Amino acid sequence: MNRRAWRFAAQRLAALLPLLLGVCVFTFVLVRVLPGDPAVYYATGPVQSQEEIDGVRKALGLDKSLPVQLGNYVFDVFKGDLGRSLTTGQPVTDDLQRRFPATLELTLSSLVLALLLAIPLGIVAAVRAGSWIDHAVRLIGTLGVSMPAFVTGVILILVFFFRLDWAPVPIDRIDTFIAAPNRVTGFLLADSLLQGNWAAFRSALGHLALPALTMTAFVLAPVMRTTRASMLSVLSSDYIRTARAAGMDWRKVYITYALRNAMVPVITVVGLMLSYLIGANVVVEKVFAWPGVGSYALNALLASDYAPVQGYVLLMAISFILINMTVDILYAVIDPRVQGDSE
Repeated sequence: MNRRAWRFAAQRLAALLPLLLGVCVFTFVLVRVLPGDPAVYYATGPVQSQEEIDGVRKALGLDKSLPVQLGNYVFDVFKGDLGRSLTTGQPVTDDLQRRFPATLELTLSSLVLALLLAIPLGIVAAVRAGSWIDHAVRLIGTLGVSMPAFVTGVILILVFFFRLDWAPVPIDRIDTFIAAPNRVTGFLLADSLLQGNWAAFRSALGHLALPALTMTAFVLAPVMRTTRASMLSVLSSDYIRTARAAGMDWRKVYITYALRNAMVPVITVVGLMLSYLIGANVVVEKVFAWPGVGSYALNALLASDYAPVQGYVLLMAISFILINMTVDILYAVIDPRVQGDSE
């Protein structure tokens, strides 16, 4: 990256602070409009008296006015304090740090698998436009988005666990009788490889396969279709036709020239899909009992536990902002003309 690219990235980073402030206000308002009163939910005793409820509400800070609660919440967030979960009894920051690697490992595995399949299939479909290969690729894409994620997950469990008995029990990230590797990165696959724990690696890979395939099925179609459409547009350009007529090697024509110029819309879709996967894998985590932040936030929501829900929404919003910023920077790297827009 040159100096202009670094300046472009710095400008995007500087825009994060007002966005984060807006996200804090949004998350605060969001959980306050949800039904349920956590003070009533967590008041002890078979018969809840008003004094007990008022005591819990005071302990949670819910007796103060909304502006005061908002100010305290924003101040605590910028200190890194997201409160304490009433369901787990642990600080929300610790819970999210412990669970987010599981969500990230599942999300990145699904995205990498989708890219390894979607981009080559999209290129082949564009090069062989109108052929049976093109129609088959588009049919695969249609099937991928035709079923909700939870339906795909249930079908995979029925086929590969109950019928074929190829997959492990769809619960947790590793078999209960196998010692998990020491936590280094939080990614079980990476930690197992780093420590040479092959039994844990095989178990973690087996548990990851079905949920990753479930999420890959949804991401595959839009990335593949975008790659195909973008490649078709580039392949009809004059410079590509000239390169073909000059007898240049097909790798240089299709990969070096065509794919590079077709990548900007593909990166846009990949960024959107990554944002979607991080936030929308709640259903997949619940179906496969995956101990990520999605299932953690869902359990807290059902229990009217404010702090974990606020922390989860804030974490997702920060992830979306960072992903979009990364996409903008990749634009500037692939197409230097984008850098001029920031000046």
